[in-house]
Amino acid sequence: MKERKKYMSASSTRKLGATLATASLGVAALAGCSTNSPAAPTSASAGEPTTFKVLQYEDPTTPQGQGWKRAVEIFEAKHPGVKVDFQQTSFDAMRQNAKITLTGNDVPDVVEFNKGNADGGQLAAQGLLQPLTDQAKQRGWDQKVTGAMAAFAQYDADGKAGSGDWYGVPNIGEYVMFYYNKELFKKAGITALPTNMAELEAAMDKMMAAGILPISSSANTSQGFNQMWIWYSLVSAGATRDQIDDFMFVRNPVDFHAAPWSDGTRKFQDWIDKGYVGTKLGGLSFEQATVNWLGGKAGMLMWNNGQFARISEEAKFDWGYFTFPGANLSMGSSGHLWGVPAKAKNKDLAYDWIDITLSPEVQDLIGQQGGLPLAGDASKITDTTTREFTERFNELLKANTLSFYPDYPVPGFLDFIQTHMQSMSNRNETADQYLDALQKFYDSGTKG
Repeated sequence: MKERKKYMSASSTRKLGATLATASLGVAALAGCSTNSPAAPTSASAGEPTTFKVLQYEDPTTPQGQGWKRAVEIFEAKHPGVKVDFQQTSFDAMRQNAKITLTGNDVPDVVEFNKGNADGGQLAAQGLLQPLTDQAKQRGWDQKVTGAMAAFAQYDADGKAGSGDWYGVPNIGEYVMFYYNKELFKKAGITALPTNMAELEAAMDKMMAAGILPISSSANTSQGFNQMWIWYSLVSAGATRDQIDDFMFVRNPVDFHAAPWSDGTRKFQDWIDKGYVGTKLGGLSFEQATVNWLGGKAGMLMWNNGQFARISEEAKFDWGYFTFPGANLSMGSSGHLWGVPAKAKNKDLAYDWIDITLSPEVQDLIGQQGGLPLAGDASKITDTTTREFTERFNELLKANTLSFYPDYPVPGFLDFIQTHMQSMSNRNETADQYLDALQKFYDSGTKG
């Protein structure tokens, strides 16, 4: 795969960042672009200049970031006189400051926010987001975003996902996998990809014997997602659909001291004890874990499709990917959501923006770069590796085997899990101690 097409140079990345930050984008022709937007002219097209404010946190170098760049071009061409104020924030900043951001006197017209009961559900229940159900039906969003991809777009009056009104619209899907270094696998004597847990652990034992760290990981309490994803992947591997849905959608009581939670957590502790994930992870972020793997310091990296384009460009070795071998369910979900603040001044423009991000032109552009568009056409992806990558996601989606992400059900759950992942990784907490704390926190959050 190292001969794969490069999507962006370092210089183009810097230029893109500056372009998005200032929103000084050229107007592109609209041939072949179609959306479901109403034909009525906007206030700007009637001669009333308008500023349209977008607040988002995607890295401009990612497939989504490239898609939003094109969306801005299309939007400004469709709405002459409207200047897009394209503002960049961070995932953590948006989560921490969402309520303040959405209650001020100058709120954004459209925002990107995290899905799940702990984040999006709370914002919806507090009346800070505009219900989008009517728009979803009228504009056909509910035909493009369906099934598991729509589960966390809808929230009931209590902020629980899976039913109720639409409050957000995702544009892409996500799934988690092992990226692996083919050269290090060969060095360790691994001749075939593992097909089950036993074979995966045997492969990691071979890497350990060859002096190769099996998995590059991280356990920082901020952006240290790798250990959390490894833990939850081990849980998901042995879980049923009903067990995960009970947990995610708070449908039935969850016993964390029973399978699959106990089995997955004890297996996670075993992996820590055996050195499969390395040591001194408490200070490492997912970025550092990624850089370490790209630097050839480990055989595998567990991450989602968000790193696909980057790895395609930056990896200096032959690499591949595989989903968790032999797993009943695999981590994955829809991407983050576009939402319209209840206090937004330009709601009709916001609806048009969401339309455009779901348009074939934007979706297929994202797809060409490995971004897993929800309304794209996989057959139009010209690169074989990227097309197969997308097709694998479509297989998981069709089989209904995505287990979402573990931090969705309960407010504060992400911070809670990352704190305990750090403790376990540092060997300051056992599997049983974590399960005790997990049961208490989840029960308190779901019943409070």
